[in-house]
Amino acid sequence: MKFTAALLVGLAAIAAAAEKAPVAQVHTVYLLPMTNGLDQYLANRLTNLKVFQVVADPDKADAVFSDLLGEVLENRMDALFSEPDEPAPAAAPAAKAAPAKGPAKEEAKGEKAPAAVKKPQEAERDKRLKGNTTVPVSSFRRSKGTVFLVDAHKRVVLWSIYEVPKNSSSNEMDRTAARIASRLKHEIGKKK
Repeated sequence: MKFTAALLVGLAAIAAAAEKAPVAQVHTVYLLPMTNGLDQYLANRLTNLKVFQVVADPDKADAVFSDLLGEVLENRMDALFSEPDEPAPAAAPAAKAAPAKGPAKEEAKGEKAPAAVKKPQEAERDKRLKGNTTVPVSSFRRSKGTVFLVDAHKRVVLWSIYEVPKNSSSNEMDRTAARIASRLKHEIGKKK
């Protein structure tokens, strides 16, 4: 009987640790635009309280903060974390043709040089910046007050909090960000 009780307690502890571990493993975060610029205040508070390192490059983030879920978030995540396309093989240099004579020579002179080929990094950046434009993402939309911490690769919600600012003033947005960051720091401390 004691063995069974000890086994159940052990399994419960392992299950609890498994549920709590993902947030504790997050070290770097990227913040998506939030209502009334909350993302800016939250970045400041997360950095000052040393909760997470805030990164400007989403590729370096373990998780993403957002104040929305659903299709808009999925589209943004697809744009931010899409795998780069396979680089196209370099075009074989065209065989040198014999110099054209007569009217064909005049046409050849009038042709423009081909457009410069973008480097793969530049093309990927442009693709990300364009993103999916079906649903605009703006800092001026109305939020419901919930902030989510979403795993950047598994796309599961690791943590969330419901914290509604009383108004949209700078002081209130900073106080809201402070409450969110403090609560997160406290919960991470409990989970370690």
